[in-house]
Amino acid sequence: MSCDNGGIGVGCYPWWQYFIQPLIAGIVGYVTNYLALEMTFRPIEFFGPELVRFKNQPWGLFGWQGIIPTKAEKMASVCFDLMTTKLLNLREIFDRLDPARFSEVMEDALLLMLDSIVDKVATKYMPRMWKELPQDVKDEVVVVMNIESDAFLVSFMEEVKEHIDDILDIKQMTVAACVREKALVNKIFQECGDKEFTFIRNSGFYFGGLFGLVQMGVFFVYDASWILPLFGFLVGWATNWLALKVIFRPLEPRKIGPFTIHGIFLKRQTEVSETFARVNCVEILHTKAIWETILGGPLSPNFFAMLRAHSIVFTEKLVGGLKPLAVTAMGSDKFAEMKEEIASEIAERLPAIMPYSYQYTTDALDMETTIRERMQKLSYEEFEGVLHPAFEEDEILLILVGGILGLLAGALQVLIFYS
Repeated sequence: MSCDNGGIGVGCYPWWQYFIQPLIAGIVGYVTNYLALEMTFRPIEFFGPELVRFKNQPWGLFGWQGIIPTKAEKMASVCFDLMTTKLLNLREIFDRLDPARFSEVMEDALLLMLDSIVDKVATKYMPRMWKELPQDVKDEVVVVMNIESDAFLVSFMEEVKEHIDDILDIKQMTVAACVREKALVNKIFQECGDKEFTFIRNSGFYFGGLFGLVQMGVFFVYDASWILPLFGFLVGWATNWLALKVIFRPLEPRKIGPFTIHGIFLKRQTEVSETFARVNCVEILHTKAIWETILGGPLSPNFFAMLRAHSIVFTEKLVGGLKPLAVTAMGSDKFAEMKEEIASEIAERLPAIMPYSYQYTTDALDMETTIRERMQKLSYEEFEGVLHPAFEEDEILLILVGGILGLLAGALQVLIFYS
């Protein structure tokens, strides 16, 4: 078939309109993959008028919320199920704490706190007697305080270690942190899968270009207007699908001739384990967050009941030497009330000096090393669960988004070719 206008193919189009199609398809593939990733992580909160919103779905009428932020609670729960079942045993981790060393790093702050409490309460209940008390008697109180404070903190931390599961729900802590700060979930997935996400974006161009060559051949012999939108949809759909597949499949290494084929993410298990451990321990599982959860989380009443019991025993030993004088001065009922207040003050103020233990606790627990080493030993199937939840939850939706965006790009080409 000859073309009067010097064009080629059944449609007699200029040659460049054929050869530009693989380039356009590559750009479409790149852009659709890029947008699909952006829609996975952003926006953090729902963007749009939200006239109608479906629970746990990123889309509504009309607007969008990133898939991962939308399902932050569920994804964090899945991710940290892996951590708490395969990587961390809370009792084992806290067994690394040495109560004697813990007491040592807390000693100065604890003694200052106790001195302040005793002076305050004694001044309140027996002001004249406390003021006129011989210095050697006061010194005896200080000596007892020095001796008993160490025993108090050591015995208390021994019980904390023994009953850590009763005072700290680490899964609740991590999931609550991710729901409260949805960007944290994004950060975990983005840093662990940084190279995979770069591959997804770039592969869209190469896979799209290959599909564009097929589109060019078809369009050369059959130039129906629906061909371009159809191939646009196929390019957007297939580039997303292929990119996701080669990241996680094959699950186990396969030898094909001189080549070993393995999922891109799975091949980086050692590197990803280091990143996962670092990000989690810096952002979520740090000592400050652990103590804040123990002190203010859903199991905190158990902690304070434990602390109160130890504080009462300590107070008995602390003021036992003053009992004859104090009972004479104020009566047994007031003395019992004074002891109760000292114990309450200790239980109330001790959490405020816990930051003095943070550095020692971080070093002793050494959770980052534990998570990293155990994660590196996971099977490929178990390891896949670190990043795959970011996609498999709405994998079809991501692929469909790519297809729709490709369809729109194909429709744009129709306007160019048939204008």
